[in-house]
Amino acid sequence: MTTQSTRLEFEGAVFRIVDLPAEAGARLHRLPHILRILLENVSRSAGNDASRSKAAILDWLATGRSDQEIPFLPTRVMMHDTTCGPALVDIAGMRSSLAEAGGDPTRLNPVLPVDVSTDHSLAVDVYADPQAVRLNMASELRRNAERYRFMKWATNSLSRFRVHPPGTGIMHTLNLERLATVVADEEIDGVRWAIPDAMIGTDSHTPMVNGLGVLAWGVGGLEAESVMFGLPVMMRVPEIVGVRLDGHLRPGVTATDLALLVTERLRRIDLADRFVEFFGPGVSTLSAGDRCVVANMTPEFGANTGFFPIDGATLDYLRDTGRPAERIALVEAYARRQGLWFDPSEEPRFTDLVEIDLGDVEVSVAGPRRPQDRLPASATQAAMAELLAGCPRTPSEGGFGDGSVAIAAITSCTNTTDPRLLVAAGLLARKARGLGLKPPAHVKTSLAPGSPTAERLLRRAGLLDDLEAIGFGIVGYGCTTCIGNSGPLPPAVSEAMASEGIVPVAVLSGNRNFPGRVHPQLEAGFLASPPLVIAFALAGDVNRDILNDPIVRASDGHEVFLADLWPTGAEIDVALATARNPHDYAAAYDAAEASADWAALDAPSTPLFPWDPGSTYIRRPPFAAFGYKSRLGCYTAHPIIVLGDDITTDHISPASAVLPGSETARYLVERGEDPRDLNVYASRRGNWEAMFRGLFAARSVRNLLKPGIGAGSTVHVPSGEEMPLWHAAERYRTEGENVVIVAGERYGMGSSRDWAAKGAALLGARAVLAVGFERIHRSNLVNMGVLPLRLPPGVTPAKLDLAPGDTIAIEAEPGHLAPRARVPVSVLSQDGDIARFEAIAAIETSLEVEVLKSGGLLPMILSRFHSAAR
Repeated sequence: MTTQSTRLEFEGAVFRIVDLPAEAGARLHRLPHILRILLENVSRSAGNDASRSKAAILDWLATGRSDQEIPFLPTRVMMHDTTCGPALVDIAGMRSSLAEAGGDPTRLNPVLPVDVSTDHSLAVDVYADPQAVRLNMASELRRNAERYRFMKWATNSLSRFRVHPPGTGIMHTLNLERLATVVADEEIDGVRWAIPDAMIGTDSHTPMVNGLGVLAWGVGGLEAESVMFGLPVMMRVPEIVGVRLDGHLRPGVTATDLALLVTERLRRIDLADRFVEFFGPGVSTLSAGDRCVVANMTPEFGANTGFFPIDGATLDYLRDTGRPAERIALVEAYARRQGLWFDPSEEPRFTDLVEIDLGDVEVSVAGPRRPQDRLPASATQAAMAELLAGCPRTPSEGGFGDGSVAIAAITSCTNTTDPRLLVAAGLLARKARGLGLKPPAHVKTSLAPGSPTAERLLRRAGLLDDLEAIGFGIVGYGCTTCIGNSGPLPPAVSEAMASEGIVPVAVLSGNRNFPGRVHPQLEAGFLASPPLVIAFALAGDVNRDILNDPIVRASDGHEVFLADLWPTGAEIDVALATARNPHDYAAAYDAAEASADWAALDAPSTPLFPWDPGSTYIRRPPFAAFGYKSRLGCYTAHPIIVLGDDITTDHISPASAVLPGSETARYLVERGEDPRDLNVYASRRGNWEAMFRGLFAARSVRNLLKPGIGAGSTVHVPSGEEMPLWHAAERYRTEGENVVIVAGERYGMGSSRDWAAKGAALLGARAVLAVGFERIHRSNLVNMGVLPLRLPPGVTPAKLDLAPGDTIAIEAEPGHLAPRARVPVSVLSQDGDIARFEAIAAIETSLEVEVLKSGGLLPMILSRFHSAAR
């Protein structure tokens, strides 16, 4: 089966294209759009494997499932500063190791474009202050100057590697507004090709760009490194769940409400390693902005993608964001020619089907502990009562108590990238200001848009002054509260929590609300649309029916209801018509890219990074070196930590502030850091020793190995002592003892951070046994050489009832390992009982088997480059 290509002549230019209609024939329109794009990709880039890979995709139509593997070569990679940092430390470490072995370190260079945003470190230290942006940015540069110099070293020393400096916004907004082309124009072997824009990103919310018809998904930093150096993403032909949308959204309902409903519905089914594609007539009623809000929640509903095909709404978005007219026309011509243009009446073959009537969507929140726990916005008081049930409560004073809003944040790319949601928030603020309303003093308010274009949009609409007047002035352009960089709580809040045991909440327009995620002291949070965030801030608590009860009293004493403040669709339309200017986008980004502070940072340009032994930010990692051996084999191990369900990557390796008195804090202070300003864990990911000490340290994590074990601690069995995990791991390693990790359902859900898997490797874990794994964390474990084992039905941490002294025997011989192979496991209790069962190796491809046999991805890459040089 040879690849069929043809010419696309367009406005005087000639492009070579894969002839998709010829490749698939009548079957093309039965394929989901995702598989059409993958068919183009393998036809063009799979080389000698193209015929087999194309046949695998087309054969998928028979059952909607396949065990066949295909390669995927993206056109580009995106990273952000706190996933790029560990990856760059790996690359710098591998370059040093390669040079020490007599190799040429400059051979380790990206073979495709890599764009890096600088968005994950900005903290909300200053808020409700006209100088907030300047002051928060100054703090960010002061805290992170060493790390940013390291990133600049990479731009000087690596090819095709570009860093977008602080102030240019959030990775996914930058991608949507500036980088995504939808159809790429590339020169391949001297020939000009038009191809689908397809990418991977080292953030779980990378699928946000699916809302434009760009095929993309999130991967760990380790997998991104392999792609940067020319290895394909190996994957099974994916199962694709079709979500049929019918009807249209009712007045007053937002894209946020739809995203929360989709998340709730899709979390009910198993979407591990499955792709989601939206189809049906309801899709055509949604703007690209609406679609991107839904697609952003892909990791929350557990899939790889939340894909919307290309149509007129895509072109409208490209026009609104100032893309050149000829590029927009190319997108349309290519998509129509290739069968990639969306037809609302088309019904492709899907693996499974979910149906959603847009008319059923209501004004909603999600919480108070998980993003899939959607509620009518009226039900927050009942949700808090359920959370606090059975807990002895202490009466509070001064109007601040359980359910009071401590943080109200319009934050995250999820909702601030959609101009309609920002304008809706601004209009609500205008009405509140007109009534003399402001949030109570205990509410920490902030607005952190996804890009600097938002400031121009809101200012032109005349809404920025209104937002500032009620405390929602812009505090910076970055992830801030959504990633846990919410800054300190107001002193009165912290004091009331400490003295009275009060349980306040966060209300945010972000995508996650796991306990401790938004702020390490906050265990409860609600996700909401930007205008609803302001409404709850004005109310000061969630202890009411926000839709029907009075929110507050106006300055003249009359009761104010949400209906008095909520903007109509017509009001939003008028404001948007005034505010939009396509020229804002390039101008705003160009100004931010020209950062004088960034330009002033000095950085080396040597092929090898000059490691500083005194640094507390950048340390040469032990795992980016030769000599790592496979962790596979037959062995008996101690369970070093036993966990329940829904353990997130935030629980495993936090991103938020390094708390005083923690193991990481002690390590940093011993090395001269200021105990009052230890920065956030996300900024320390280039220092393996600091991160090692922070593993599982979130106060909501419970080690089920023994009742009462402190967060981040375990029992070292030979001595019987309770000690920090990192210390126990060092003891076990010195004693030559093996360890494993045991966990429940959805282990590793949340962010893509590879540090959650690097932490498992540094603990010495040879395997992680879990009831279920989230996709990216599972992949990261494999890439660190740690075997993920899925427990059989009925076997859970609770049923195993492990205790110190119990051991687990695993038979994972390298020669017998294969994707989804059965692995014999025996649990030996101290009293002599033995429980035997077969776990399933959570391995998806033959490449993953090779990685595990090599001891991890980094040793495999090093070995390949070293062998090629000899």
